[in-house]
Amino acid sequence: MENGEDVLIVFDDLTKHAVAYRAMSLLLRRPPGREAYPGDVFYLHSRLLERSAKLNEDFGGGSITALPIVETQAGDISAYIPTNVISITDGQMFLMTDMFNAGQRPAVDAGKSVSRVGGAAQTKLIKKLSGTLKLKLASYNEMKAFSQFASDLDEETKKTLDDGAKIMELLVQKQYSPYLQEIQAFILFTIEKDLLTKIPLNRIREYKEYLIRETDINPVLKEIKKEFRKIKELKPETSEKLEKELKIFIRNFIK
Repeated sequence: MENGEDVLIVFDDLTKHAVAYRAMSLLLRRPPGREAYPGDVFYLHSRLLERSAKLNEDFGGGSITALPIVETQAGDISAYIPTNVISITDGQMFLMTDMFNAGQRPAVDAGKSVSRVGGAAQTKLIKKLSGTLKLKLASYNEMKAFSQFASDLDEETKKTLDDGAKIMELLVQKQYSPYLQEIQAFILFTIEKDLLTKIPLNRIREYKEYLIRETDINPVLKEIKKEFRKIKELKPETSEKLEKELKIFIRNFIK
């Protein structure tokens, strides 16, 4: 840190760390508290995680970022250790076993995943395009749970379920295959403008791969990609041009 370096520390995982500390504390006959954990288990974790910091230039300008991993039992995010760590960190990504087993990778539950940093860590481009994504996913998950108990669904509900399934499919990502911010912008723009409607669900991944390739070939998409990389902002005229081009692109794709 004092040499200007940025450090990432991954704690894998603090649940096992807490369980081991609980076992030792009970053997030493320390008074147990909630879930039989000793009273200072919160201090134990905060002492580790609060060392994360960003130094100013007078002290070297380096930083430490802590990424703690916590295991939940049966997806219970309200258990003692998860809530402790959530209260210490600047947000959390909640991963679901059911989503993982269903092939949704990364298996992030958008409803329970929160960032306290929020848009401050995003460019204007991504912040603008991802604004409605969480609401769409929340609506989809709510309707999906409801549809399991209802046999006759209205057209609006069917559309919400269909659009949500396509969004989830579009967000599937291969392991060790991060996307450039410009590529993320194209994907999010497709979602933002509801351009997935005419694409069959079983061709969504094919569409995404085709779109990614075309951003380096199609003259219009290539130009917009360069603009995204340079200014990291979505201008109204660029939005209009991109929407028009993607509609043509999708029409040719589904032929």
